[in-house]
Amino acid sequence: MSNVAVSVKGLKKSFRDKEVLKEVTFEVRHGEIFALLGSNGAGKTTTVNILSTLMKPDGDEIDIGGIDIKRQPDLVRQNISLTGQFAALDDILTGRENLMMIAKLRGVSKPAQAADNLLSRFHLTDAANRRAGQYSGGMKRRLDIALSLIGSPEVIFLDEPTTGLDPESRIEVWNTIKELASSGTTIILTTQYLEEAEKLADRIAILHCGKIITTGTLIELKGMFPPPKVDYIEKQPTLEEIFLAIIGKKEEM
Repeated sequence: MSNVAVSVKGLKKSFRDKEVLKEVTFEVRHGEIFALLGSNGAGKTTTVNILSTLMKPDGDEIDIGGIDIKRQPDLVRQNISLTGQFAALDDILTGRENLMMIAKLRGVSKPAQAADNLLSRFHLTDAANRRAGQYSGGMKRRLDIALSLIGSPEVIFLDEPTTGLDPESRIEVWNTIKELASSGTTIILTTQYLEEAEKLADRIAILHCGKIITTGTLIELKGMFPPPKVDYIEKQPTLEEIFLAIIGKKEEM
């Protein structure tokens, strides 16, 4: 069995005369957190929208779990889940009611049990009967990610999951994502926060101006940077320094 959960080859997308994605190619392994790191306008959300079948590509080869998204998009949708940049909750419903609604829509046989299990897993049991509109930012995001797990998708897309959150809520979401990965879920994460990619990702792809400039682990990316200077202490480059150095070199070419 292949260890590749998502395979993307030559992904292109243009809007009118503007080329947004230019031959984007990468692979994501089963059970890893793969981060697409880039600035606003780099093409991160467009990539996720295409991979989650919300948008059609102009030309590429994409398969998720061995399924071609062009030929069998409906089958792909049964095996993935998407959490967008902003929580997609019904604020009038309680946390439990939000979960039960999605469970029923996805045909889960025991929606109440599924809801209770997820409330417990995401530490929301005490708030289960409160309206989602009364939740804090971190709680809303955790509930939103819990909704994504209904139906046991093989791949979860998290599009800038901590946008607009305060530092404490961001850490809550980070811990949730780490727990998901530890259970074997494949996660594709888009972010513009360098620290987020550094904390969470098994591998990082730097997306800049619609192109993947480089892909690797944090250690591999650090290896592309000049050796650390030694004065009184050795200072390792941060991911921010690596990112700026890489995109700077690309623009000079």
